[in-house]
Amino acid sequence: MRPLIVVTTTMGPGGDHGLPQVRLYAQYIAAVEAHGAVALLLTPGHSPESARHLLGMAHALVLTGGEDVDPARYGQEPHPELGGINPPRDATEFAALEAALERRMPVLAICRGCQVLNVGMGGTLFQDLPSQRPGRVHHEQTAAWNHRSHHATVQGGSGLRRIFGVDELFINSFHHQAVDALAPGLAATVVAEDGVVEGIEAPGYPWVYGVQWHPERGEAQAAHDQRDPDRRLFWALVQAAREFGETMGGRAERAEAVASG
Repeated sequence: MRPLIVVTTTMGPGGDHGLPQVRLYAQYIAAVEAHGAVALLLTPGHSPESARHLLGMAHALVLTGGEDVDPARYGQEPHPELGGINPPRDATEFAALEAALERRMPVLAICRGCQVLNVGMGGTLFQDLPSQRPGRVHHEQTAAWNHRSHHATVQGGSGLRRIFGVDELFINSFHHQAVDALAPGLAATVVAEDGVVEGIEAPGYPWVYGVQWHPERGEAQAAHDQRDPDRRLFWALVQAAREFGETMGGRAERAEAVASG
């Protein structure tokens, strides 16, 4: 079985006429499909109702990186250093996340997606780390994406520890927002050397994880383990999606059998 994984996108003006265009780095699709899944793109052009419908047919959800989350979503006024927001994207992604959690399906939330996951489950964000939580780690680095800049500790006994197989990661960062108040039902299980949360998970769900770095382009490295932790994360996502699909298929067969007498 090739599981169907919904991957979110952004949308903004482009082309000769400045009309709305859907945009997504192709690495997300490649990372999902490299392990035998099929990527289905969900755009801000889709209505929240369409998002819920698509999630009803899928086996997992990937929330991708991008713009800042509208602080109105967690009851705050905009900070002076707030970046660009995209309310249509917020509407689609929060609807998709709600549908995925209702179905208890696998969710991988990346960078902005990690923040969407925390806000969607009731948490808040630092709107701008340099001004609200200054520290020795520059999380919005200007170096190349494959230049790893700081360490992060993976909590023992966590789901991410089981996936990565290591206690420490060497990663880079491209985010100026991060988890502030952690949502009920989430645990902070990867923490940067300055205390900023870099990975979260929902222990009450079968497979729900968020990371602040970009595993689709291989931004994490394990110092004493040659296995690629980011590939392991996407492999685990696809396996969880496959298992979810098989479980849902079994339920459908049982329901059909009951209905037919």
